[in-house]
Amino acid sequence: MEPVEQRSRSTDAPPGAPSNQDAAQILARLERLDVWSLSYMFIGIIGTGSLFILYDIFDINVAFVQACTQIVDGCTTQTAVEFLSEPVLYHLVGYGIGTLVLSPLSDRTGRRHMLMITMLITGVGSLYSALATDFTHLNISRLLTGVGVGADIAVMNVYINEVAPKRGRAKYTSLIFTLSAVGALVGIWLGLLLTTPADPWPHGLPFALASADFTTGWRWMFAIGGLLAAVAVVSRFELPESPRWLVQRGRIAEADRVVSAMEAKAATHGPLADPEPLTVTVSTESGSYLALFHERRYRLRIPGLLLTMLLGNVVLYAYAGGFTTVLSAQGYSPGEAGMIGAIGTLGFVATGAFTYYFVERLERQTWVWIAALLNMAGGAVIALAGDNLMLASAGAVVLFFGFNLWVSPMYALTAESFPTRNRTTGYALVDGFGHTGAGLALVMVVPLLTQLSLLGVFAVISGFLLLAAVAVRFTPRTRNQRLEDISP
Repeated sequence: MEPVEQRSRSTDAPPGAPSNQDAAQILARLERLDVWSLSYMFIGIIGTGSLFILYDIFDINVAFVQACTQIVDGCTTQTAVEFLSEPVLYHLVGYGIGTLVLSPLSDRTGRRHMLMITMLITGVGSLYSALATDFTHLNISRLLTGVGVGADIAVMNVYINEVAPKRGRAKYTSLIFTLSAVGALVGIWLGLLLTTPADPWPHGLPFALASADFTTGWRWMFAIGGLLAAVAVVSRFELPESPRWLVQRGRIAEADRVVSAMEAKAATHGPLADPEPLTVTVSTESGSYLALFHERRYRLRIPGLLLTMLLGNVVLYAYAGGFTTVLSAQGYSPGEAGMIGAIGTLGFVATGAFTYYFVERLERQTWVWIAALLNMAGGAVIALAGDNLMLASAGAVVLFFGFNLWVSPMYALTAESFPTRNRTTGYALVDGFGHTGAGLALVMVVPLLTQLSLLGVFAVISGFLLLAAVAVRFTPRTRNQRLEDISP
C-alpha cells in the first residue's frame, strides 16, 4: 500500500494517542471504499431498531383514541385530540433529554455500546406504556421511551454516516429510513386492526377487532413494540465499532481490523483505488458542546441546521402524532381517519425506496424544497376530496411522501456537518433542540388546527416546511465529499 501524505494540523492528543499520520493512513483506506463494505446483515440489524422507533412514534397516532377513552376521565372519541398533546409532549421531552444528554456519550464510549443501551431504554419504556393504568403512568412511560428514541436516532445516523461510502451516506441513511417507514406502516395498520371497530371498507377494516369485549388493543401494540426492541438489542451485539471512532480514541489496531475486513468485502466488487491524501486532526476533546463553539466552522453551521430541523419537525410531528386525531375532529369517524392515515403511510414507505435510489443525485438542501411542494399538493387533495375517501387517501399518500422526503437527507447532512470527535454531540445539539419544533407543533399548532378548515390545516403546516426550505440554504454542501474534508 502506498504511503499516505500527512497534511495535518497540530494535535492536543496525549502521549500514547495515535499520531495524525497513523490516523490518516487508516481513514484514507476507509475513504477509498466506494461501495457498502460491511455485511448487509448489519443494515438489517440497525434497521430493526429504526423500524421499532417509527413503530413507537406512529402507534400512538391511531391507538391513542382508544387508550384515552380507557384511562382518561372524560375522554371521548371526539375530545381525544384535547388530550393528545400531553403524552406526545412527554415523549418529546424525553427525546430531548436522550438526545442532548445520553447520545453525546457515544463520542466518548463508542457508537456500538450506546446503540445497545439506547434501544434497551426504549424497549423498557414501551413495556411500561403497555402496563400503564392511568394517564400519569402513560405520560411517564412516554417520557422514558422518548429518552431512548432520541438518543438512538442520533447515534444510529452517526454510525451509518461513518461507515458508509462517501457517495452513499445519504443513500444508506435512506435505506434505514425505509425500514423506519415499514415500522410506521406496521404501527398504524396494526393500530387500525387492534384499536378501531370493524367497519365496511373504505370507512374502516371489516375485520378490525376493537369492540366492547376487546378494549386493550392499545396495550398489545405497546407490548409488541417492547418485543421488537428486545430483538434489536440482541442483534446489535453483532455490529462492529465505527473505525472512525476507534481511530479518534487511539485504538489503531482495532480500527485496522475493521477497515481490513471492509476492504476485503469491497474487493469482491472490484480492485480498490489507491488511498488519497487527507487532513486529519486527532483530539481528545470529545463529547463536548463547548468544543463545537470554539471552532468558527461549526459555530456558523449550527444556526441553519438547527432552524431547518426545528421547522421541519413541526410538520413531521403535526402529522405523525396528530394526523388521524385532527381528521377525527374534522368530522371523520375514527375508522375513516385511521384508514386515510394507514393508506397514507404507503407514501412513507415509497419515500424510503425513492430516496435510496435518487437521494445522491441532488444536494441535501434541494430535497427540502421538493418535500415542501409535495406536502402542499397532498394536503390540498385531501382538503378538496370532500366525502371521497379514496381521493383523500390518495392525497394522504402524496402528503406522507412529501413530509418525509426531507428527513433522511437532513439526517445525513447533520451528521456530515460535524467532526468525528464530536459528531454525535453536534448531531444531538441540532436534533435535540430541533425537536422543540415538535413540541411547538403539539402544544400550539395541533390544537389550533381543530379551529380551521381542512384546507387551512394543511396550509398552515405546509408553511413551516417552506420556511425550513429557506433555512436550509445556510448549511454546507456535503454530497460526494470526504467527511474529513467537510468536517476536519
